[in-house]
Amino acid sequence: MIAAHKVGIPVFVTGGIGGVHRDGENSLDVSADLTELGRTPIAVVSAGVKSILDIGRTLEFLETQGVCVATYGKSKSFPAFFSTQSGFTSPYNVLNAEEAANLIASCLSLGLQSGVLLAVPIPEEHAAAGQQIEHAIQVAVDEARLKGIGGRDVTPFILQRVSELTDGQSLQANIALIHNNAKVGSQIACALSEHMKKCQSGPRGSSKTWEEKNQPSKSKPVVVGGVNVDFIAKGTTEKLLFGQTNPGSVCQSFGGVGRNIADCLSRLGHKPLFISAVGTDSHSDAVLNYCEHMNTSAVARLQAQRTATYCAVITESGELSLGLGDMDIHQQIKEQYVSQYEEQLRSASLVVLDGNIPVSTIDYVCSLAKKHSVPVWYEPTDADKACKPFLSDSWKALAYTSPNLAELCTMSRTLHLPTPEVLPNSLEDVLSCAAALTRPLLEHLCCVVVTLGALGVLVCGEHEAGTVSLRPQKHRRKGRLCAVYYPALAVRSEETVNVSGAGDSLAGGLMAGILQGKDTDSCVHMGLLAARLSLFSPHPIAPSLTADTVHPDRAHFQPCSKPTCLWMES
Repeated sequence: MIAAHKVGIPVFVTGGIGGVHRDGENSLDVSADLTELGRTPIAVVSAGVKSILDIGRTLEFLETQGVCVATYGKSKSFPAFFSTQSGFTSPYNVLNAEEAANLIASCLSLGLQSGVLLAVPIPEEHAAAGQQIEHAIQVAVDEARLKGIGGRDVTPFILQRVSELTDGQSLQANIALIHNNAKVGSQIACALSEHMKKCQSGPRGSSKTWEEKNQPSKSKPVVVGGVNVDFIAKGTTEKLLFGQTNPGSVCQSFGGVGRNIADCLSRLGHKPLFISAVGTDSHSDAVLNYCEHMNTSAVARLQAQRTATYCAVITESGELSLGLGDMDIHQQIKEQYVSQYEEQLRSASLVVLDGNIPVSTIDYVCSLAKKHSVPVWYEPTDADKACKPFLSDSWKALAYTSPNLAELCTMSRTLHLPTPEVLPNSLEDVLSCAAALTRPLLEHLCCVVVTLGALGVLVCGEHEAGTVSLRPQKHRRKGRLCAVYYPALAVRSEETVNVSGAGDSLAGGLMAGILQGKDTDSCVHMGLLAARLSLFSPHPIAPSLTADTVHPDRAHFQPCSKPTCLWMES
C-alpha cells in the first residue's frame, strides 16, 4: 500500500487483509494492515477478512481508523474470504466498477489520509468449495477453544488444522479468489481512470471558459521552465544536527517550478505545452515516464548534459532546512531553442515563465507576448532569481507574478525602490509591507500574488466587485487598487509531508481558475485547495489533484475563511 501510494497508484489488489485476531481484545494482536489503511489514502480490493480472525472487531477497528468499507455487489454482506457471508455487514455496497470508482474518487477528494476497503465476495462457482473450507475453519476454531489454546497461538493452530482438514483444497480456492480480485480491481482502476479524465476536462455542461472565449480555438497555455529530479530527505527528529548523520527517510520525486505548474495545469484540465530541457541519462527517462500525462513534446534531450537534480533536507514538520541543486542545464533553455515554438507562444492563452531560465529567454518571450497581447505569468523561483525580468523593461510586459515576500523585496530592490532591510514578523506588518512593495509594480502588472506560506496569500490589483480583478486589462486602469488577504486553509503539522510544491500548486490552481473564467474568490480557493493537497503528498503536485478536488462548490470538507480587503493609496 505504501509503495503504491508513493508512486501515485490509487488502486491496490490483494487476496485478503489482516485484522484483529481472535482473543485480540486480550492479546492486542492487530494486523498492521488496519492501521496502514487508516493513514494511507488508497483503495484496497480484497476478498474481505478470513474467519480465522475476529471479523466484527476488525470492522469496528476500521471504522475507528476512518476507513470507508463497502462490499462489491448487490448485497452489503461483508465476505469472509472463503464465504460470501460473515454474519456482518458493510456500511455501503457498490454494484459495479463505475460505482466503485465514484466512491473512491469521492473519498480521495476529501483530502483525508485514510483509505477505502472494497470487499469482493468469492465467485459463485467456487462458493461450494469455499463453504467446505469455512466449515473446516469453524471445526478448527472449536478445537482450539476446547484445548484451551489462546493468545498468539490461536492463529497458527487454526491454519495448521484447516490445511489438514481440507487436504490442501484451500489452495485452489485461494488462487480463484486472487484471480477474481485482480479482475475486479483492474475494472475498478480503469473506471477510476476514466472518471479522473472526465473530472480533468471540467464540469459537464459548463459554459465556455475565459480561455476559450478570448483566444483562438487551438490556443493552449505554454510553460517555459525547469524540470528537476528531487530527492527529499526528511528527518525524524525535532531538530537536525549538522556535521553528523541524522535519522530519517529519503524519497525521490519529480519537481522543478515549471514542471510543477505544467503538471498542476494538466491535472486540472489545461494541458500546456511544456518547454524545458533534460539530459540523456536515467534521470531523464524516469521524469519523462512520470510526466506522461503532460505535453512534454517540447522538452529537449541534450547530449552530454545532466538532468537537473535537487536535494532538499527537511525537518520532521516538513520545513526546508537545506537545499542543494545541480541545475546548470536550465541555462540551455535558450532563446534559440524556445523560438522554435513562436507560433504556440504568440497564440497562447497564458505563458508561464519560471526564474530558472536565462534572462535572454525571458526578454525574448516578454517581447513576443507584448507584441501579441499574450498574458505572461512570472514565477520567481527564489529570491536570487526574482530579479531577472526587472533587469530591463521586460517586467512591464508581465500580467501576473507570484513572489513570496523575500522575492518581492528583490524585485523592489532591482527597480531601486525603497525596500525594508529586515522582513516584518506580525501578520499586520507583513500585509502592510507586501501591499506597499506591490503598489509600484501594479503600474504595469494586472495582479501580484504575494504568497505568505502558512499565513496564506495576498492578492493585489484593481478593485472590482469587492475583490481584485484577475482579468488582464486591455485599457488603462480606472478603478482603485487594493490588496485582498486570504488566510491559508488549516493543516496540522503532523499531516504535512513536505512543503516543496505548495507554492507551485497554489499558483497552478489560481491559473486554472483564471483560464476557466471563475471569480477571484473561487480562483484563490482553488489554489489554496491545491496547495493543501500538495502538503499531504510526497510529490510536489499531488497525484490525487483533479478538477473535482479543487472545485469550490464540491470541496466541502473545509470552508474558506472570509478574505480581508486593504486599500492602496496612490
